[in-house]
Amino acid sequence: MKQGVLSVVLGAAAVAFIAAPLTSFAGGTIAGKVTYAGKADQSEFLFSKFPNPKFCPKNPHKDLMDGDKRFLKKIEVGKDGGLKNAVVAVIDVEDKAFVDGYKGTEVVAEFCEFLPFAGVVVNNKSFKVENHDSDPEDPKSVEGVLHNPHSFVVKGTSSATGFNIGLAKKGDKLDKPVVFRGGAEKDGFYRLQCDQHEFMQGFFLPVSSPHFAVVKEDGSFEIKDVPPGKHKVVAWHPFAAKGKKMEFEVDVAEGATATLKAEIK
Repeated sequence: MKQGVLSVVLGAAAVAFIAAPLTSFAGGTIAGKVTYAGKADQSEFLFSKFPNPKFCPKNPHKDLMDGDKRFLKKIEVGKDGGLKNAVVAVIDVEDKAFVDGYKGTEVVAEFCEFLPFAGVVVNNKSFKVENHDSDPEDPKSVEGVLHNPHSFVVKGTSSATGFNIGLAKKGDKLDKPVVFRGGAEKDGFYRLQCDQHEFMQGFFLPVSSPHFAVVKEDGSFEIKDVPPGKHKVVAWHPFAAKGKKMEFEVDVAEGATATLKAEIK
């Protein structure tokens, strides 16, 4: 009887011993804020100069417009310098399982706006765009508002077309691979623009692991389950500092939170 109890106890201990290392490699967290010392910046467009001048102003994000003007909010800065639409990523970790399992970046065209404005892509993986727009008040656009997603691989001052495909009807989709060549994924980024409505744009940082975050409205972020150790981390914004990636070194302790104050300048 005692021997049986001992066997059960030893068995439970063995299970605990085996399970413990699995949970001990959960890693740590990198948390902080991306700030920008510069000023906010935006471009202005007149709806009247583009197709669907009556439909596009129906966008519910009213901060993007003023009367007949549509704004492309290039840089948005909070009162304390928090930078909206920045992306933070650990760049010295390549996670093959993450890359192999990545299902693609998904973007929607909705009320003449690409959503999200900022995100990530994975080299050689899908980039998907779906058209959500139609205008029942316009006979020409009842079945769909024509959007023409045009992607670019941007590196420095040069850019190359990835795809250029029209989505004429509501529900139309495209699914094309993101292709960075010659190491462009390390120095460049992916840009999306509608050839019908120039103010529709989106920007995407290439990543090779799940250790990234798109910052919140106030520039704050949190990246969980980062492997312990010293890591190179970049903070990036498509317009701040002319799209230059700011690199930082962060020491992550297992089970702890490392703080990163990332200023883009």
